[in-house]
Amino acid sequence: MPLVDQAIRHLTFELSRAKANKIAALKLIHGFGSSGTGGRIRTEVRKYLGAQKRKGAIRLFVPGESFSIFDADTRKMLDICPELRSDSDLDRHNNGITVLIL
Repeated sequence: MPLVDQAIRHLTFELSRAKANKIAALKLIHGFGSSGTGGRIRTEVRKYLGAQKRKGAIRLFVPGESFSIFDADTRKMLDICPELRSDSDLDRHNNGITVLIL
């Protein structure tokens, strides 16, 4: 179990690696916290992704609980990366993941 700062460093590395390999979309599996009420890693990862989006480092991200065909940002993602339509977490409201477009 990594600490928050270790998780963010690992995420930063993996985002750079994915961009270098021209990967269009990623699904982050960060868990939802051992208490089931939202762990620190999930919260901090999403804050970090928000900052990365504001900087233009990533295009879009959607929390797993919103990853649904009824969500506007998810529909944008599906237009950009149609392969996400077959993702097993689509419409499952999984708050232990976050999906993003680079």
